[in-house]
Amino acid sequence: MDEFRDEANEPNGKVKQDMFPSIIGRFDKAGVKVNGTKFHWLGSVAFLFVIWQAASMYYQSNLLLPSPMVTMIALGDAITDQAVLLNMAITLRRVLLGFFYATLIGLPLGFLMGYSGTILKIFDPLISSMRQVPIMAWIPLAIVWLGLGDGPTIFLIAMAGIFPLVLNTINGVQNISPDYYNAAKSMGAGKLSIFTSVIVPSSLPDILNGMRLAISAGWMSVI
Repeated sequence: MDEFRDEANEPNGKVKQDMFPSIIGRFDKAGVKVNGTKFHWLGSVAFLFVIWQAASMYYQSNLLLPSPMVTMIALGDAITDQAVLLNMAITLRRVLLGFFYATLIGLPLGFLMGYSGTILKIFDPLISSMRQVPIMAWIPLAIVWLGLGDGPTIFLIAMAGIFPLVLNTINGVQNISPDYYNAAKSMGAGKLSIFTSVIVPSSLPDILNGMRLAISAGWMSVI
């Protein structure tokens, strides 16, 4: 925790603004500064609500565009409704299952394609072609293959998440410096040790980024 400093201790002769360092630090970590330099997100939210309120007043119809207040009240009622909470739990289960299958397929494939140029040449045309297909175009095939129920939805969520995972994992593996491989080999590391001690830790930031994109794509693919 920063200590208070008086005017004499400041190099430019001004009193430091952080009079409550612990509170200021928490706001800084959240992306908000009390001195006003990072209130942009609050401005965006306020602007959105102003436009929303103006549009709802123009239409004057809760059916076409309810006001923010009406929406907030309905949200409060929805999050206390057991039926809504049950449906949210079902949707969350589907998303997590689809994300699990996407990770189960995407991570190993991404490691293999990133490490082996031969495997990359074999699977790259297939991956590049399939990821261009809109996710909604898979719906008829998903229903034919998996029938009705959770199967098609989980399939679509997995399909949406596989490609971000594969591409980011490939990028993470290929960006590893050759010096890391040479250093590990010089110390007698085998292929398994190189994979667990070099490839996985070095590519982890890209893998986590791929997971973030995959879970986001999964939510957008819920039907």
